[in-house]
Order: sequence, then structure tokens, then C-alpha cells
Amino acid sequence: MAAARRQAAVLVLVLALVMGAGLAPGPRGCAAQGEAVVVSSYGQGRLSLKPYDWTYLRVELPPSFSSVTMDFAADIDLQRERLKGIPRNKLAIICLMNSNPPIPDISDSYLDNLLSNSLPDGPFGNSNIINQPNLVQCIPFQKNTTLVLTNDQVSPGVWYIGYFHGLGPARTQSKMISRGKAHLVSTRITVRGCATSAFWGPYCNQTVDMIGCSQPSIDNNSRNLLDLKAERRNSLYTREHNRRINILSRPNGLVEQEVASNATTLVRMENSISCSISNDSICIRQGDMKFYFLDVVNLALQFKITATNFGALGPSLICYLRHNAFPQRDLHDYSGDISHDPLVVKLPNIGRWYIAIETVNKTQTNVTASTPVLDTTCFSLKWQLTGCLNGKTGTNCSWEAYGLHRVPKRSPSVPFESYYVPTDGTASLEDSHFYLEQFLSNSSHEQFAWTYFFLDVPQGSAGALIHVQLKSDKDLNYELYSKYGGLPSNDTWDYYASRTSSSNGSVFFSLQNSTDSDMDLSIFYAKEGTWCFGVKHPSDTANSQTYMSISLQGCHRNCNQKGVCHSSVDESGLTFYSFCTCDRDHGGFDCSDELVSPNGHIWQSVFLIASNGAAILPAFWALRQKAFAEWILYTSSGISSALYHSCDVGTWCILSFRVLQVSYLAPTC
Repeated sequence: MAAARRQAAVLVLVLALVMGAGLAPGPRGCAAQGEAVVVSSYGQGRLSLKPYDWTYLRVELPPSFSSVTMDFAADIDLQRERLKGIPRNKLAIICLMNSNPPIPDISDSYLDNLLSNSLPDGPFGNSNIINQPNLVQCIPFQKNTTLVLTNDQVSPGVWYIGYFHGLGPARTQSKMISRGKAHLVSTRITVRGCATSAFWGPYCNQTVDMIGCSQPSIDNNSRNLLDLKAERRNSLYTREHNRRINILSRPNGLVEQEVASNATTLVRMENSISCSISNDSICIRQGDMKFYFLDVVNLALQFKITATNFGALGPSLICYLRHNAFPQRDLHDYSGDISHDPLVVKLPNIGRWYIAIETVNKTQTNVTASTPVLDTTCFSLKWQLTGCLNGKTGTNCSWEAYGLHRVPKRSPSVPFESYYVPTDGTASLEDSHFYLEQFLSNSSHEQFAWTYFFLDVPQGSAGALIHVQLKSDKDLNYELYSKYGGLPSNDTWDYYASRTSSSNGSVFFSLQNSTDSDMDLSIFYAKEGTWCFGVKHPSDTANSQTYMSISLQGCHRNCNQKGVCHSSVDESGLTFYSFCTCDRDHGGFDCSDELVSPNGHIWQSVFLIASNGAAILPAFWALRQKAFAEWILYTSSGISSALYHSCDVGTWCILSFRVLQVSYLAPTC
């Protein structure tokens, strides 16, 4: 009996401990619905930046984050209104950019615009300019600066903070000695998110729903709408002559539609999956908004949003769409009244699309109308995501699409160096290039055709550059379009290049040394994730032979043979980035800026070394006075100073600079 009581007491104690452990707050604490909790935090107590020194910090914002607070404290206080008067070599700034490490070597006009549009202190309020792609936002070093950014102002994903002490082309110029004072800056970053996935928004007070597909099929999972199995793709692939067939997938099967054509064409292979909510599920009151999201995990042709089953005299249904961020009435990517026509997004980018729907009263054209406008409107919502099958893509699913293998280089100079070749096996993994004509799309009914190549920039290599080269035995009649996370087209692309023109307005893009038969372009600090390169070419390319090479490299053009390429890691230890250390005469991001001409370097060396001849006069005076100790001191000081400055200016070094620096500076310390 006593043993039974002891066992019961032990059981009660164990249950009490288990229940207590379950109720005890975790290291981040417990939060009620609608309350933000700390998701991640980062702290760096002391970061020292010498003159012309810089570094980066990677910050990841998860999709469920609500806000991020950044606190910076520096040992100097640069007033924003006085920035234009500060020499560039003494300018200390902090820059923030989405997906890319910011590039500090920029033109004077860009610097003026950058500093005039610098980030405000404190919370951003209604400022949303920071969410624009490829835009660097900067603030000067100040004693204390706090930035509070919410998820309707900045997108989730990877952000980079750049710390720079000294700007301009001379930043990368090789120097024997760093002249100037180092600056200190400390950083604290706190990322907050909502306690449950049902609540979103800056204050975790908005509900966001994900519409699931009722169809009991793995292909209808809205997170993998286009992730179809290879067996199904193969079974659906056919060719027909003298007609074009559109194959569309409906919830209950496939339907075939015939489109007339006079020429032999490729079958259009589409897979379209629909998801919907019944009439009883969506009811919106006047002035309210409902939020949904759709994950596009593969490259798609379009998705379409349609609203049905509501009264004709009811209010208008306004739909707002925004990629990777919450849409607002005055800030969105797409919008439309879906009470009449569906809202269609062509070639959507990969990622999460947020959808906001609200009701707006229609203008009463008939003032005698007796039908009142309902305060609450119920309707059905349907969206349809459409993609191509069997390695096809493009607006009509008629163009070829190829995935590219990433092959790491042997003994690379930087960790992420690699090249890309097609995955279909026709190109050898040992060759860093492939012949383009064997992969081009065939088209007999259009003047130009498209061929797409997809590649993946691995995580941690956002500090690399994508180098693409086309070289032909004849005049190159190709155009190259690139886009991050989506299909490029004539209307939508990130970078463009041809023989005659290019999108050279970005500091992240370069097209150099291109001729009639050669095209050579680079995308600096390429974003991590999926990139698509579209080659637009004439339909008839049988008489030409062109090879294409795509690679992930460190420094642009190997620093133009004017410097040495180095690699480093950001302060978080998660991203590698490359940079050039140029020689004494050059500087800039790729050592392409000539800072000192050859003749100027000669005269600079002559005057600097000859200036040490001033030691001859006191040495001669000491010798005349028979002060041999002083004569030895003046003579040796002049000679050592001349040798030191000869090495410092880059003319000739008798010993290593460290030895010369110690021998020269030690007596004066």
C-alpha cells in the first residue's frame, strides 16, 4: 500500500513538472494573438573601419516578420546638411540594399542623388522608397541612429548593410600606409514577427488566408502548383501537324482546344490548376480588407483572379497585388476591379504574392434608384495558375527552356567560382561553354523565336558576378534578356544587351568589348536564387555557329589586369564577396579608373624621393663641424626616408614594406 502511494506521488510530481514545463515561458516569451515576438536578433559591439575600409552585414527577414529595428551608434556625428562639403575620402556612411551588397564605387552624380535621398532618422512613417529594387539607401555615421522598418515598407528576404569609411575610386587603390583615423560603429538588429501564422502585418493585427485546392491531388497543393512529376509531363507530350492544340487542366480533368494554323507548329502544352472559395466563405464589409497569399514556386505563364456569385448592383471589388510584400491602396504592383473582369498577371515572378480585396461603392448614376447598397458583400473567389509542361515556356508554351548545371571550378580563386552547362546531357561537364544553335527553339511561323536558360545562384554567393559571353563565327544577330525570378520578355526584363544597345544605366551591369560577333556582359553581385536568360534570335540560324558561356566569377574581368582579386566574408559569416585591390595608378570597382597617369606617377615618385635630399644640407653642416654622430644620423635618416618613400609610392622596394615602416617610424615614436 505504501509502495502504491509512493508511485502515485511520483506520478503526480512528474505530471506537475511536465505541466509546469509546458506553461513556463520560453527564451523568447509567450505572446497573445496579435502580439509581435522577437524572431531573431544580432549585436555587434565594436566594428573598426580604417580609412578606405568597408564591410557588409547580411540580415535575413523571414516571410512572417512584422518589423525590424536597427540601432547604430558611431564615434562621430556627421550632419546630413554638411555631407556635400566633406571630402569623399573622409565620408563614413551606412547603406542598406535588398538582395545585393551595395557597391560603393559610383559616379559623382549618383553620389549626390544618393546622399540627397538618404534614409530618414527614426521610423520611416509612410516612406516606401526603400522597397524599390536595385536602390541603395544610405545614412551618414551619427552618434545614435534608429531605423524602424515594417513589413509593408520593406520586403522579406535577404538585406545587406554596408559600412563604408571613404568612397570613390581611390577606395581600392593600393596603399602602403593608411593615413587617417579609424571610426567605430556598433550595431543592434532586432527582427520581430507574429506569434501565429494566422496574424500578419506591422502590428500583427491582420489575418491572411491561404486558399487551398479542394481537388484531392498532389498537383493541387497551392505551394507546389507547378511542381509536376516527370512521368505526367512525358505522358502529356505529343506533336500534331497542321494545327495547334491547347491542353488545359481543369479540376476534373484535361480538356483539348483546337486553334487553327496553316503551318506545322509545336503543340502548346499548358497545365492550369484552379482553386476557389465558396460563396459562404468570403463576406466583406464596406471599408474592410481581406488578405490572401499565393506561393509561386516555379516559373509560370500567368495567374488569374476572378470573383463570381455577387449581385450586379453590389459594390465594386477592388483587388490589389504585390510581390513579396503587403499591398496597399497607394502601393501595389497590380490592381483592378474584379467584379467585371478577372485580374491577370502575366509571367509572375517566383515568390509569394499577397492579395488584398476591398469593396468600393459604385457611383449612383440613377439618383432615383431605390435599391440600397449592401453593407456586407459576399462572393466567391477563384484563382488559376497556369504553367507550361515538358520543358516548354513562353507566352504560348512554344519556346524551349533548359535548366543549367552549376559545375564548380577546380582550384577556384574565390569559393563560389563555377560555370553552367545545360542539363540534358548534350553538353559536356568538362567544357565551360556550349554551342547555342543546337538548343535554339524552332519557329516557322514567326520572324523571331525565344530560347530560355535557367540557372541558380547558390546561397551565400551574392557577392559574385554572373558573366555571360556569346561568340559567333558570323555577325551576332541575337538579343539577350535577363530577369531574376521570372521569365524575361520584350516588355519585362532586368538587364538587356545586343550588338547596338544595352541597359547600361545600372551600376550592377556592364557590357564591354562587344563587337559584331562577340557579346560580353556581366551582372555584378547577382542576387541569390533563380535567374532566367532569354535569347531572342531569328527563326533561321542554321548557317551560324555560336558558343555561349555562363559562369559565376569573382572580380570583373579579373580586375582588368590592374590589380588582384580577393574574397572575404561578411560580418555574419554567411556570404562571400569579392573585391579588387588595384595597383598604385588605378582604382574603382574593377580597377578600370586611372587615378594617376604613367607620367604623373613618374613625376610623383621623383619629387617625393628627391624631397629627402633636404637631409644633405644638415648632413654637410655636421660634417663641416666634425660632428660625426650628427652626420651619420642625418645621412642615414635621409637615405632610409628615400628608400621608404620609394617603396611607398610604388617605385622600388629594397625590403618589405613592414621592415621599412618599422625602421623608418620607430625612431620617431
